[in-house]
Amino acid sequence: MHTPLRFPCRCLAIVAILVSPLAQAATHLVDSLAAFKARLKDAVAGDTITLKRGTYTTTGSLTIAARGTASQPITIAAEADGEVEIGGTHGFNIVEPAAHIVISGFKLTHAAGKNTIAAGTSHVRITRTTFQCKGDGPYLTVIGDDAQIDHNDFGDKKTIGSMIAVGGTGSQVARRLWIHHNYFHDFATVIGTPAEMIRFGLTALTHSVGAGLIEHNLFARCRGENDLISNRSSGNIYRYNTFIDSPTSQLTLRHGNECVVYGNIFKNTEGLRLFGDRHQVFSNYFEGNYIGINLGNGSENVEAGSTPSGHDRPDNCVIAFNTFVDNRTHYQLSRRAPEGLGATSTTFANNLLTGRGIAAKIEGPNTGAVWSGNLVSTAGGAGDFPTDGFTSDDPQLAPGADGIRRPQPGSPAIGAAKGSFPVVAFDLDGQPRPEKKSIGADEPGTEGVIARLLAASDVGPGAK
Repeated sequence: MHTPLRFPCRCLAIVAILVSPLAQAATHLVDSLAAFKARLKDAVAGDTITLKRGTYTTTGSLTIAARGTASQPITIAAEADGEVEIGGTHGFNIVEPAAHIVISGFKLTHAAGKNTIAAGTSHVRITRTTFQCKGDGPYLTVIGDDAQIDHNDFGDKKTIGSMIAVGGTGSQVARRLWIHHNYFHDFATVIGTPAEMIRFGLTALTHSVGAGLIEHNLFARCRGENDLISNRSSGNIYRYNTFIDSPTSQLTLRHGNECVVYGNIFKNTEGLRLFGDRHQVFSNYFEGNYIGINLGNGSENVEAGSTPSGHDRPDNCVIAFNTFVDNRTHYQLSRRAPEGLGATSTTFANNLLTGRGIAAKIEGPNTGAVWSGNLVSTAGGAGDFPTDGFTSDDPQLAPGADGIRRPQPGSPAIGAAKGSFPVVAFDLDGQPRPEKKSIGADEPGTEGVIARLLAASDVGPGAK
């Protein structure tokens, strides 16, 4: 006769604790907001909560405070992408201690200012969702850390409030935010602030390091206030985005230091404007803009103790290996009345400037500027370029299949850069830069090492 195995009660309790989340994880299909809210409240790691096709009207927040894990996130999804519309007065409110949450596939037409990834949350992802919220306020507010916003459609906004407003807790901006493969479009001109496609930080968070990554997004026909993106924190990266058909609107490094901007395309916009210190701007392409790069004329010196609410004088910025084609003014330091502080110790090197327009217009103090290795062939002349800062020659550009004008074999730009510039590691297409670099944004070789985003089908909910 065999004696049955017996486990101490304490061991059984431990086993139950370890397996219970796995045992409870389930897939739930619901067809009402009441059932949806109940499932959100009781969600556990590994759950999938799916809302059936249809149109729903909220009168209160869709609150999420549950915690998934990296291996078992909690997925909150529409039954089919774009076929579950949520209107009414409220949207998704993800609050502490929520973590590892995925929200996917909804169409949000409710009141603006009601979608929030709040403080104390982490690893919240919003994907394949269409934002067309009503009234004043942001489409989405991000305060929690490690959020991911990807493959969404942010469009058709005519009211005050950013499409994405990034804030922080205390003196710390949201950290490690990843915004990628989204389609931002058709933000009409509005009177008042804020009204950016993305506002990354706040004036009070100027020195806070976000370490955010904004990449592979398409911005089209956006005006808002006048900023496509307003960067208001430090240490963020903007790369491989495409900005098109947004006259009088620009990517602005408004506050903060040590941001990196590379591999972006700007066509028919106001280009890039920068304030703050130690920014790196390289391998970008500017065509047909009012201004290509506008180096800010400072009104304050924040590092010397001035208030951060003004325009911080740009100090020790590097603007190198960019291509400028047919801009009205390719590179400009604009005037400020009364006399501004200008910029100091700016390196403008190995840039390619060609076609219509004036190469450089410097209308304020530019102390300690370094001009080196630039190639200039502009109908409007060199302007305020120092004579030893450039050579004049035809760069021999021709458009590729994507319409981007690149140097052809035999171009004097190829392999002709001066200096090493180790930070300039990639070109416009994501190709590694060789030791002997070419002038401008592009290295000869295969185009499209990365996918350029020039059409709505490349980004947003419908992209692969």
